[in-house]
Amino acid sequence: MKALLLYSDRDFDFECDLPANEEALIQDLELNTLLSTMAAGDRFMFDVSRRTLLLSLLDPEAIAYRQQVMADCCDQPAVVRELYALAGEALTAQKSVWWGLRNDSPRRMLSSAVQKMELFSDFLRRLHTMAEEHASRFSSPGFKRFFAMLREELDDAYLELVDIRLKALKFPSGMLISAQLTSGNKGKAYTLRRQPEQGFLGRIFDRSGHSFTIPERDIGGFTALGTLEDRGTNLVANALAQSVDHVEGFFIMLRTELAFYVACLNLSERLAEQGEPTTFPTPVAGGERALSGRGVYDVCLALTTGQRVVGNDVDADGKSLMMITGANQGGKSTFLRSLGLAQLMTQSGMFVGAESLRVNVCDGVFTHYKREEDETMESGKLDEELARMSEIANHVTANCLLLCNESFASTNEREGSQIARQVVTALLDEGVKVVFVTHMFDLADGFHRRQLDTALFVRAERRSDGERSYKLSPGAPLPTSYGEDSYRKIFGTNVEAAQAN
Repeated sequence: MKALLLYSDRDFDFECDLPANEEALIQDLELNTLLSTMAAGDRFMFDVSRRTLLLSLLDPEAIAYRQQVMADCCDQPAVVRELYALAGEALTAQKSVWWGLRNDSPRRMLSSAVQKMELFSDFLRRLHTMAEEHASRFSSPGFKRFFAMLREELDDAYLELVDIRLKALKFPSGMLISAQLTSGNKGKAYTLRRQPEQGFLGRIFDRSGHSFTIPERDIGGFTALGTLEDRGTNLVANALAQSVDHVEGFFIMLRTELAFYVACLNLSERLAEQGEPTTFPTPVAGGERALSGRGVYDVCLALTTGQRVVGNDVDADGKSLMMITGANQGGKSTFLRSLGLAQLMTQSGMFVGAESLRVNVCDGVFTHYKREEDETMESGKLDEELARMSEIANHVTANCLLLCNESFASTNEREGSQIARQVVTALLDEGVKVVFVTHMFDLADGFHRRQLDTALFVRAERRSDGERSYKLSPGAPLPTSYGEDSYRKIFGTNVEAAQAN
């Protein structure tokens, strides 16, 4: 039995290595805000969501498979949560079987396995009942296969047979073991046999075979008898233990895969409470440069403020470079983060924070954001930025996405522009898609003057009164970012007046 709710052909791999830039993505895109909302205090759910979000799907069909399962979850949240709770309950219940038991012999191992399977049998029966009741409400290939598997493999006849076999393995009429004799009358090929069917009178008056009684204080005799029982039950104990492991593995995987979907339900409900739109994006194969959407917003900002935030439209199909400029505090970094979150959420099979979105899958998402001064003073800020970009260059490949936020702004504009220009040009030549937020006019204007068909220039809006709309629209770079507006807002005066004083 396999759940196969996250992947159509394999289980979720909890041991798979995460991307080398995991920590940078978490910090720069503020993923902990997103994950904390998804987990709602459940650490296991947090860890599963974190891995699923960072281990991006690269096949649009695999993304669509997960989106369809997610759509079913959104339509039937109560059933999905009940399934998740049932899997967790089953795993918690089986742990009690092992308390105080030493499984150092086949007999003890068999006894524990019987108890554990009896517990699991009850939960499997509950799963079958849920499949019978709710299967018709689900339409995704993932859930349809899952419920069909439960109905076919866990039918009443099978579960009844399991109960009969488990009762027999408690040996209410004693053990029947066969063996072969070898030289010296030593036994071999000890095999546990099924008790023959006998009627009530047959069991009372059966006198066939030979028997002997071990005295109550014959420790050696009981030890020898125990050894015979261990040899006879060894194969059965191992087989049942493997069956128990298989069923336990099924419940573990079911709980793991459903944890992600329940976490997504938590996020969806939170965003719906705030009136924020969500949509399932259209994933496009990586060979095409696609990025177009309406009302794309920063989900983490919405979660932090608890209010609706401004979304932006984007039309960057066919573009490999997006240069974002404009007024300070105008929403450039927020827009950049919204694109990064949308990319990761798309490639994990989630909905995204937008009214609509169409985006190509990429082989990896990388971020290069400005950092605070190195507290150890082991290197300057520029050296630190160069070191991080060098690390990115070691891992980035064609069809990756790089998000840069004020990169190389730690030095003067001329030097920073020159470094950034060379880096961006090299990345574009290698087939990397770059979205770059900058206030360096020399850098942005230099690319703008090249009139590249694959480049898009977007500018944060500034109203005539200096207020920010937090909207971004296509526009050529301007030689000012209106820093005096921020100065006036903070200090209540303009720059010229401050200079005069």
